Formats: sequence, structure tokens, C-alpha cells
Amino acid sequence: MILQKSYTKQFIALSFVLVLLLLINISFGSVSIPFSEIIDILLGGNSSKSSWELIILHFRLPKAITAILVGSGLAISGLLMQTLFRNPLAGPFVLGISSGASLGVALLILGSGIFGGVLATIAFSNWGLAIASSLGAALVLMAVLVTANKVRNTMSILIIGLMFGTVTSAIISVLTFFSDAEKIQQFIFWSFGSLGNLSWNEVLVFFIIYLVGILGLLKVIKPLNTFLLGENYSKSLGIDIKKSRIIILLITSLLTGVITAFAGPIAFIGLAVPHITKLVFKTSNHKTLLPAVAILGAIVLLVCDLIAQLPTSEFTLPINAVTSLFGAPVVIWLLIRKKKIYI
Repeated sequence: MILQKSYTKQFIALSFVLVLLLLINISFGSVSIPFSEIIDILLGGNSSKSSWELIILHFRLPKAITAILVGSGLAISGLLMQTLFRNPLAGPFVLGISSGASLGVALLILGSGIFGGVLATIAFSNWGLAIASSLGAALVLMAVLVTANKVRNTMSILIIGLMFGTVTSAIISVLTFFSDAEKIQQFIFWSFGSLGNLSWNEVLVFFIIYLVGILGLLKVIKPLNTFLLGENYSKSLGIDIKKSRIIILLITSLLTGVITAFAGPIAFIGLAVPHITKLVFKTSNHKTLLPAVAILGAIVLLVCDLIAQLPTSEFTLPINAVTSLFGAPVVIWLLIRKKKIYI
């Protein structure tokens, strides 16, 4: 994507902050590792302790990369939804994709307690949870796409997506009612969200699916800019509304689905970061906004992960709780200060 020249300095500064936070994030943890050792390990050198190398390369670095992918993906998805529906309260989860993913995991975890058998065997597997989540998200995605093809009004898709979310939440409640305490606790822990449970193979699969979604953005930059002025204006410029809408829904669903599958449902980022970005950059041009929200989303989630790690402590707070507690007051303050919500 081509960046406007007037924003070059901002992007350089944000990129520097992102790299700095990545290094700081890798240096934090219950095990204290000298910063010089961390740099040596990242550059392929030998560490004075093999355990340090294991911690950096197989736990902290995958977790930091996951935070960048999750933060940027949620922020991009939130921007797409706010633009498509022209609604400042729209986020990546309004289509019900995340609820569908949660239903898939609930059927696996809670269903294993009810039905037992093979489900009980795979319920504790990362891949099992990711596949179940992906299938649940895909099911809702197909329903949303069928709906998008039938209705002309974009707002109708928003309402129907919310209804899908309500139905899946109701099914999860029924499963919870009939499940035992151990399975309910496992499902609750999953719903807290987590960035640190992925192996390199899982990060690679995550990145490939994420990259497919990012490449799809190249097809919708012009339609996104025209959608800000309404669908009638878009039609007057020759934009294929239905095709563009379906591509945007596919991209959002792909990013939201894979993020929920591998990291769980993570709140705030998709809703708030687009607003923060618009307040910082003061533009509605998606050639600037899309890379900007991606970088800021990654930065915000890295900061939240640093807070969640509770420095000098072996405990880690749920990332979902931190993103909400840290982010919501910031957004409220920004909006009160500016006295305007940018769409």
C-alpha cells in the first residue's frame, strides 16, 4: 500500500516504537535474562545458558509475534466493520464470527463433559481447540455470506450478525448448564484469551491465513473510501457494492476467525484502535488508515501483554481483562478530549 508522504515521519516513529516494544516484550518474564543475551540469541549467537535460548526462541518470541498478528488483525477488522456499517460502535465481532468460534470450542470442551468419547481426548489439544473454533467460525461465516447475498441493506447484515451471536451464546449457556465444573472452568480459561500457547508450527499456520486476509485488502481500498459517503455515492463511481461487501466480510471473518481460533476472543482492540488511529492521523483515507491501525493495534496489544505479565511475578493476568481495563479509559479520555467520534 502506498503511504501519503505527509505521514512518513509518523510511520517511521510508530515502526520504531513497535520494534522497541517487541524487544521489551521479549525481555519481560518470570525468568530474568540480560538484554545483551537476548540480542545475541535473536541474532543467532550462542547463549551462556541453553535454558535462556529455549525460553526466548520457543516461548517469548512466538508469543510476541502472536501479539503483533492478533493486535494488527483485530484493529484492521474493526476498521473494516466501522467503515462498512458506518457505525463507530461496530467491531470485528459484530458478525457473530467470534461467537461461532466460541460455540465450536464450547461444543468440544463442554460437549466432552456431556458426551465423553473422542471429544474428551482432543479437548485439551491446542490443535483440537483451533480446529473446533475454525469450524464454528466457518459455519457462521457461511450463514453471514448467504445473508449478505440475499439482502441489499448493509445494516440488515449487522443486525443479523448480532442475532447469530445471540443464538450461539444461548447454545453455549445451555451447554454450560449441563456441564461439570471442571469443563466449565476450562472453557472460561479459554475465553480469557491467551497469546503464549502457540508453537512455531501454529504461528506459521496463523501467519499464512493472516497474510491471505491482508493481501485481500488490496482489492477493497477504493470501495472503503467511497463507502464513507454512502452506498449511492459508491454506485455512482461504478463500485460493485455486493462484491465489495462480500470481500470485506470475508477478510474480516478470516482474520477474526483465525485470531479467535489461536488466541481466543480478545476484546477492545478492534473497537478502540481505529478511533485512536483516526484521532492521531486525522484522515479518512484507507491507504493511510489500514497500515496505521495495523501498527497501532500491534503496539497496543504488546503494551497490554507487558502489563498482563506482572513484572517480577510468575503470574500472568488474562489478556482479555487487561485490554479492556487498560484500553477503555484511554478511549473514553480521547473521545471526551476531542469531543468527536471520527468515522
